[in-house]
Amino acid sequence: MKILVPVKRVADYNVRIHVKADETGVELANVKMSMNPFDEIAVEEAIRLKEAGKAEEIIAVSIGPGEAEQTLRTALAMGADRAILVKTQQETEPLAVAKVLRAIVKRENPDLVILGKQAIDDDCGQTGQMLAALLGWPQATFISKLEIDGEQATITREIDGGLQTISAPLPLVATTDLRLNEPRYASLPNIMKARRKPLETLTAEELDVDVTPRLEVLKVQEPPARAGGVRVESVDELIDRLKNEAGVL
Repeated sequence: MKILVPVKRVADYNVRIHVKADETGVELANVKMSMNPFDEIAVEEAIRLKEAGKAEEIIAVSIGPGEAEQTLRTALAMGADRAILVKTQQETEPLAVAKVLRAIVKRENPDLVILGKQAIDDDCGQTGQMLAALLGWPQATFISKLEIDGEQATITREIDGGLQTISAPLPLVATTDLRLNEPRYASLPNIMKARRKPLETLTAEELDVDVTPRLEVLKVQEPPARAGGVRVESVDELIDRLKNEAGVL
C-alpha cells in the first residue's frame, strides 16, 4: 500500500499572532513556522501503518512557497520516504489545494490519503472532504482510530454524540483528529538522513491546476477586548441586569 500525506507550513502553535498594521492579514515576518499539528498526526499514523507492515511507501506533499521544503524535511525525518513540493507564492484556498492533491493522486496512485482535519491558521477543515469529492473516493473524517485489513479500512471517528465506527474500502481519504496518536520527535540521525531523501519540486502550472484565490480578504482585525465583570448585590439585581442590559431574559 502507498500512502500520501499532505502537510502544511503554518505559524507555530506557540506563537502569539498579531494583525498587520494595515489590517490585510496576520504578521508572519520573523515568525517561527512549523508543520500543522494535525498533519503531524497524519504523518505519524502513516509511519505506524508502515511499521506494522501495512504500507510500503509514504509520500509527503506540501503546497506553498519554497520555505515549505523545511516542513517536508521534517516529515522525511519522522519517517516519510520521499516528498513532493508544489511551489506557489499564491495564498491557496482549500479547493485549490484539493485540486492540486487530486493531480498528485493521479500521478502517484496511492491507496490512502491521510491528512489533518484542519489547519490551525485558517481552521477551514474542508480540504479532505473536497479531495474525496473530486476523486470520487470514500472519506472518513475526524478519525481517532484506523485499522487496515487488506483492501478494507475500519475507522473510529469522533462525532457529537460520542464515537462512530465505520468500514470503507480502499482507496480512501481520511482526516485525523487529535486522539488518533502522539506524533514522534525526529531523532538527529533521522534528521541527517532526511537531507538525502528525494524531494521533487513541481509547480501548479505543471500540474495544470489554477490556484488563483476565489475569495478576497477585505480586513483582518483583532477580536474586541473582553469587558470586565460586574458584581451584583442580589438575585433581583442580577435578573434586572439580564433583562434590561444584556437582553438575554
